[in-house]
Amino acid sequence: MTDKPVSQPAEHPELWWQKGIIYQVYPRSYADSNSDGVGDLNGIISKLDYLKWLGVDAVWLSPIYPSPMADFGYDVADYCNVHPMFGTLDDFDELVNQAHKRGLRVILDFVPNHSSDQHPWFLESRSSRDNPKRDWYLWRDPQPDGSPPTNWRSTFGGSGWEFDEATGQYYYHAFLKAQPDLNWRNPEVEEAMHNVLRFWMERGVDGFRVDVLWHIIKDDEWRDNPPNPHYNPEYDPTYNQLDPIYTTDRPEVHDIVLRLRSLVESYGKDRLLIGEIYLPTERLMAYYGPDANGAHMPYNFQLALLNWDSDAIMQAVDRYESLLPENAWPNWVLGNHDQPRIGSRVEPYQRRAAQLLLLTLRGTPTMYYGDELGMLNVPIAPKQVRDPFELQEPGKGNGRDPERTPMPWNHGPGAGFTTSDDPWLPIGENINCNVEDQQHDTDSLLNLVRTLIQLRRKHRALSVGSYQALPSKAPVAAYTRIMDDEHIYVLINFAADPQEYPLPHETMLCILSTDPERHIPAAINNQILLGPGEGVLLVVEEQEQN
Repeated sequence: MTDKPVSQPAEHPELWWQKGIIYQVYPRSYADSNSDGVGDLNGIISKLDYLKWLGVDAVWLSPIYPSPMADFGYDVADYCNVHPMFGTLDDFDELVNQAHKRGLRVILDFVPNHSSDQHPWFLESRSSRDNPKRDWYLWRDPQPDGSPPTNWRSTFGGSGWEFDEATGQYYYHAFLKAQPDLNWRNPEVEEAMHNVLRFWMERGVDGFRVDVLWHIIKDDEWRDNPPNPHYNPEYDPTYNQLDPIYTTDRPEVHDIVLRLRSLVESYGKDRLLIGEIYLPTERLMAYYGPDANGAHMPYNFQLALLNWDSDAIMQAVDRYESLLPENAWPNWVLGNHDQPRIGSRVEPYQRRAAQLLLLTLRGTPTMYYGDELGMLNVPIAPKQVRDPFELQEPGKGNGRDPERTPMPWNHGPGAGFTTSDDPWLPIGENINCNVEDQQHDTDSLLNLVRTLIQLRRKHRALSVGSYQALPSKAPVAAYTRIMDDEHIYVLINFAADPQEYPLPHETMLCILSTDPERHIPAAINNQILLGPGEGVLLVVEEQEQN
């Protein structure tokens, strides 16, 4: 470990997204206002006061567009409207209005890689080979034996090519056959997608999370992907049989990202562009752009994917910090709608410290709805499965339904999520995991998260300060956040038994602990004994007095 900071404070700490916290809402599962068992925009509006109370800065909505729902909204049939299941454009405008009144920003999911096969663009494209929109999608002739043009696979299993009998060609779909990929080499497609962003920004949207950004353009020589030598057929989805070097992370994608960034910022420097990118850290960095003028935040999923081990995580943190381009701003994610809940990935004694880690590392945290309560994956019976990933390849455990279940607002019928007897996914049975009860319990995980968020606001070192690794002493993770003369020390015990850690100063003050039994504030001399899974924030005693 170094004895110097491996990062610097935020270059523009006035930008809301650098010092703020993003909160992801899965609209189907947040709050149901009309008793149909599915969450909606008016339900979200009814919970904005809760989000204001919690202290987050922005609400990111998973897709709300009109869609046949083959992939629950990621198959878009109209990019400039709202699915009736969620409400209307007027409801959306009211959501933006009410959010802004509370100082909350609104971020939309943007799905540019593919549309629904029911989108008017694709209906035109497949109508004939000479239709003006034919080249808006990826069409190719069969091989001489009638087989697909390449070996490109679908992420959801099977070939990525679907044969169209009427026109005698295949079209490519990186996901379901109901999600044909758009041709971003066609400038008309890019301009149409830019117009989508303009439409929403003119309605007041503050930013976009760009779905599968690294997929957006494919090899123009149509080369086969090579075999993946690390493929494990017992556990891996069949998509992993090949190394997708010709269908993802193509060099041309970065020019597209630069143009997206330029468009977004033409509506104001505080508009935000986030990229969903599942790539190794060194390849992720390219999406920041050559002068940090690409995606403001290429999403960093390491905390959602790594084993919960102090050495593995702190090595990943230090490597990530060391690779960040100049002026690039980091970010961290514990979970989302595609990954198992953090509460189910770690041991019960580690759940509170996981939230402390997310909210004290340098960079913008993104929280997934319900994680502030400790929501767990909900078991889904075979007859209840809704996720096409699981339906396409049953039995491999790829289903995402368990982490998409309804938000529990209270322990009454329907958990306060709905008055319907038939919610779209089952509700978890842990009656203590709900907002109402945890709000009234000062020792709850929810109140711990809220306190951490308040401390981020109080101490600029935690929100926009630099990061410095402290000497390693596994299984304790240790680092400092620094802003001017303010130093806040973070210690996290990853182990199930108590651990001693020598203090960097003779006397320090503990200003927060994940252990409700530790009295706060508490003066500690020479070394601290951390309880199982305990995380603490420490300052030099004189600093707190100043």
